Amino acid sequence: MADTHITQAQQQADMQKRLWAIANDLRGNMDASEYRNYMLGLIFYRFLSGKVDSYAGELLANDDLTFTQAYADEDMQAELREEILSTLGFFIEPQYLYSTLITDIQAGDFDIEKLENALNKVQESTIGRDSEDDFRGLFADMDLHSSRLGKDTAQRSELMAKVMLNLADIPFDVSDLKIDVLGDAYEYLIGQFAATAGKKAGEFYTPQQVSKILAGIVTLGHDRLKSAYDPTMGSGSLLLRVGDSVPIGEYYGQELNGTTYNLARMNLLMHGVNYARFDVYNGDTLEDDHFDSMVFDAVVANPPYSAHWDPEGKLEDERFRKYGKTAPKSKADFAFVEHMLYHLANDGTMAVVLPHGVLFRGAAEGKIRQYMIEQDNVLDAVIGLPANLFYGTSIPTAILVFKKNRSKKDILFIDASKEFEKGKNQNNLTDAQVDKIVKTYADRQDIDKFAHVAQYDEIVENEFNLNIPRYVDTFEEEPPVDVDKLVADIQQTDQELNQSMAEFSKMLNDLEGQNPDAQQQLTKIKELFGQ
Repeated sequence: MADTHITQAQQQADMQKRLWAIANDLRGNMDASEYRNYMLGLIFYRFLSGKVDSYAGELLANDDLTFTQAYADEDMQAELREEILSTLGFFIEPQYLYSTLITDIQAGDFDIEKLENALNKVQESTIGRDSEDDFRGLFADMDLHSSRLGKDTAQRSELMAKVMLNLADIPFDVSDLKIDVLGDAYEYLIGQFAATAGKKAGEFYTPQQVSKILAGIVTLGHDRLKSAYDPTMGSGSLLLRVGDSVPIGEYYGQELNGTTYNLARMNLLMHGVNYARFDVYNGDTLEDDHFDSMVFDAVVANPPYSAHWDPEGKLEDERFRKYGKTAPKSKADFAFVEHMLYHLANDGTMAVVLPHGVLFRGAAEGKIRQYMIEQDNVLDAVIGLPANLFYGTSIPTAILVFKKNRSKKDILFIDASKEFEKGKNQNNLTDAQVDKIVKTYADRQDIDKFAHVAQYDEIVENEFNLNIPRYVDTFEEEPPVDVDKLVADIQQTDQELNQSMAEFSKMLNDLEGQNPDAQQQLTKIKELFGQ
């Protein structure tokens, strides 16, 4: 097992080094978020090509024909195309496969228009199919006409050819690889470029270890889930992490940023989620709820922190009505929580990452928080995370866990603020620390200076203020001072100091006798030291 882990780490490090080298080919005239789009788009296109080529090979295994040969046969062409389309949801002709374009590059017969045609053909193949919405605009962020790639077609073609050749050299299909290369490449690039992409309105990429905590909590006690939902899904990494914990029937999500929405669809497909098993939507979750009254087994999110929203008329919306107050215009945190609760199944679990302000801010937020605890009894746990875990922000955050149909009104508080491993730019949670947090949530027992199950009376006594130090006392007493030892140490230090000063004075006197010219300077030194 240890050897496997080492192999995985080595292969990941090697792949990341090569991906970063490829990024350097593109980074001259564009920022990270731009060249990320080209790299991820090309990786995804290579993935789609590989899927088609591999499935075609399976279909033709008994015909002793290559995909190119079979597709050239008019009698086989339509049948082959339909079979691949019905299974994969998309189709790529042999002439547009990534491997074919690489052959063209090596033969000096490539220009950027071939790549553009290939990408367009993928999307055109889905028109009129169930998969059309899932593939529409997937490559919209790869602007192959951009002057950032070169001043003319020849320069743009040369740069794209270089990047494609470098990506072709990464062994995505080697059977003895111990890693999910495509998935790891995506996760590395998305994480690597997160610091420069999509930080407006408090949006921050969810670190892998934080995702593991949320996934561990919402899947606790389940060997599978019918559905999982993320209303602010970003690149889809949090949903996929839930799917890594237990099998999920269907994935649902919504994302406002168009570029990130495209990445999420690519990410789901690359991680083996068939187009028929996910329903994701590009739009504003709070203004345009795509999923109406649907409910889900697991609801997870890392929404934009303290984002602005429009509360006008929202008390007429079924998602917000019962709370009597709306979240402030400048802080939509509780609006996202209310939206998520509305979509949570009665026997489901919800976990959301939020800034600490939601635990103690008053006014409308205080009223909403009180209603959730006092009337609905849906808040199950509050978990304080360490500061500086997220790319681009050092603020500490908290995970709030919600459940419906709770039999008790207690709330579990966990102070994990000191559970981290210091990193160069961000702090990090180890696997052991992640497991400790999830286990503490599962066990629901008091742990000195780490966890406390607060009874409802305690919450009321604190006026529904959920600030974690009110419930988990992490104060460390100073060790008692041994006065006798302290006095003895001071006396010993005085003796050593007096002895040193006596030796120093003798050295000055000896030096004065040897060099009368230095008498004036030595006198000043003696005065300085009180001699």
